Amino acid sequence: MLPYINIPFEYAGSLTGASVDELKLIFSFLLSYPLAGLLKRIPDAKPYQKNLFIIAVSLFYLVGLFDLWAGVRTIFISSCSAYIIASYVDGPFMPWIGFVFLMGHMSINHIYRQFANTPDKVDITGAQMVLVMKLTGFCWNVYDGRLRQEDLADFQKERALLHLPSLLDFAGYVLFFPSLFAGPSFDFVDYRRWIETTMFEVPPGTDPKSAPRTRKQRKIPRSGTPATMKAVVGLIWIFLFLKFSAWYNTDLVIGNEYMKYGFLRRIWILEMLGFSTRLKYYGVWYLTEGACILTGLGYKGIDPKSGRVQWSRLENVNPWGIETAQNTRAYLENWNKNTNNWLRNYMYLRVTPKGKKPGFRASLATFATSAFWHGFYPGYYLSFVLAAFLQTVAKNFRRHVRPFFLTPDGQDPTKYKIYYDVLSYLVTQAAFCFTTAPFVLLSLPSSLLVWSRVYFYTVIGTAASMVFFASPAKQWLIKQLNTRRSRTAKMDQHQEQQAQQQQQQQQPRQPLSRESTIEEPIMGGGLPSDPGKEFDDVVQEIKEEVEARRQRGLSVSVPTGHDMKHAIEHKLGRKL
Repeated sequence: MLPYINIPFEYAGSLTGASVDELKLIFSFLLSYPLAGLLKRIPDAKPYQKNLFIIAVSLFYLVGLFDLWAGVRTIFISSCSAYIIASYVDGPFMPWIGFVFLMGHMSINHIYRQFANTPDKVDITGAQMVLVMKLTGFCWNVYDGRLRQEDLADFQKERALLHLPSLLDFAGYVLFFPSLFAGPSFDFVDYRRWIETTMFEVPPGTDPKSAPRTRKQRKIPRSGTPATMKAVVGLIWIFLFLKFSAWYNTDLVIGNEYMKYGFLRRIWILEMLGFSTRLKYYGVWYLTEGACILTGLGYKGIDPKSGRVQWSRLENVNPWGIETAQNTRAYLENWNKNTNNWLRNYMYLRVTPKGKKPGFRASLATFATSAFWHGFYPGYYLSFVLAAFLQTVAKNFRRHVRPFFLTPDGQDPTKYKIYYDVLSYLVTQAAFCFTTAPFVLLSLPSSLLVWSRVYFYTVIGTAASMVFFASPAKQWLIKQLNTRRSRTAKMDQHQEQQAQQQQQQQQPRQPLSRESTIEEPIMGGGLPSDPGKEFDDVVQEIKEEVEARRQRGLSVSVPTGHDMKHAIEHKLGRKL
């Protein structure tokens, strides 16, 4: 660490109450902006200079600012091991070997940090969490590059690496300083396109007026304005965090003062505790994303509708989407987006056999990966387990209750939909402030204490909802919805017949040709437009399965009438 570098941060800490390391971390985020401006001005024709500049800045952050010599060693071991595994290990187990090693290496630091119990200190675990996402994705991308193109999905084709990058490019990717400590994470193909400037090529036929503006001979578009906006908003989030965290913090909810308030007030305090915690993440992620935008890496092309340049490639959070979420899916998909993408693309879909739909095994593997990636505090696991049950309950309500507040065809809201929206918003926010409290409190005793102080209301509500949807009530709801759709469909069909009769009376009758028919769903969209074709597909699938079993030498039994009926109903999606 550079001598005397802590002096200004110690003085600022005495004024704000923040720790020295927290202030240095914010300083590194802000310092990344002018350094990103310098990086952007390195000639596009000299990518090696950009890589060297990136490496030098990251080493300054790690050693000169935080004295993280052990962190440099950690990054070196993880990145070199991932590169060696991708280089010399062949076969389908290569990315899994890399995944196990990287997660295991990170787990050691998680355990060390948990026993050290110094939350105000910046260590290497945050940077290592980002690095694990990048390196596990890198191993999968190298593996995809060794497969036949016809065996890959579009996402895999786009990110597959046919050749290993040079060590200098790889080091620049690993140590990309604007996202070193807190993300956002991204794949190597994005880094390569950025450093080679192919990311900024304008598609053929683009209106020159819509092309992004550049300066001089530089290919990277001007990004000062969107980056500055991210920085300003990020600082506002940080300022709000400092204010709100002084009012709503963990000491309040685990102290005796908390029980002097009424039940609803305690829920409100729990909500504000979660909000003040989210403010910190909003600020950090906005600041780091803004620095990435300034380098040009956040470029996402031109919006075909508005013709404006998009800078949302590395967007990690949508605060408005979270704070106004009316269901669990909207809440979760707007939070930590890049981690969600990593879990989906490199775990959820990877454990699913080719040609199969992701099922319980994929969900369980994704849940376990997310939990271990975060660490080993008991609070994480309380939050994850309860959130999984919340998603199941929310899905049932959306499928079997929400349609009552829509028109029978499900296209338009009824006049009562506003009441459903308000209630679902309040329930979602109240449920998540309870669910995420252990994520903030971390320890098991503190988490259970706070939950008990609000009478485990989300646990009880979730359990009651699951019992409800496991009872005959669920089938009753489905029956009522089907009756509602059928009644409306019959009315629509009767009106359509009357309209056709009037049209036939007014116009001369013409022969019906195949080209003049319009296939539309009948029964309000509840049935397929061509039931005959659906039935043929069922029969064809059965034939293919029988033939496949015979080729494998397995015995083939003739299905009973009940089995056949069940298979056809499953394919058609309705009861016969």
